[in-house]
Amino acid sequence: MVLSDDSLQVVHFEHRLWVNELDFFADELRIYEHQLEELVKKADKKGAMQELEQFQNQFIRQKEVLDTLQHDIHIHEQKLSEAVQKDKELPLDPEYHEFLKEQMESFRSIYSGLKQRFYLFLNKWK
Repeated sequence: MVLSDDSLQVVHFEHRLWVNELDFFADELRIYEHQLEELVKKADKKGAMQELEQFQNQFIRQKEVLDTLQHDIHIHEQKLSEAVQKDKELPLDPEYHEFLKEQMESFRSIYSGLKQRFYLFLNKWK
């Protein structure tokens, strides 16, 4: 299957949305990590420290997944751009684009749950 100009614009638009969304999540994670640092200074209860470490590990993992997604989207976008610049017909890889879309949906879901748990934690220990 070959990408039409309209299809290419849709894929490019989705990539831009995803990159912006991931940038926002990365900013949020930095804020959450700062919150953790502040809580570490105040935490004197063993339970709080254990949960703090768990959130720290989860934030690190989410940043790794986020970085991988950003990289994969960037590479996919580059391949599309190179093909357009060389005036080649673009082979549509619906499976790969669908894979990226599923990865984004999965990340959003996991990240949303993590945020909810973190806010509950903040309310409990602040």
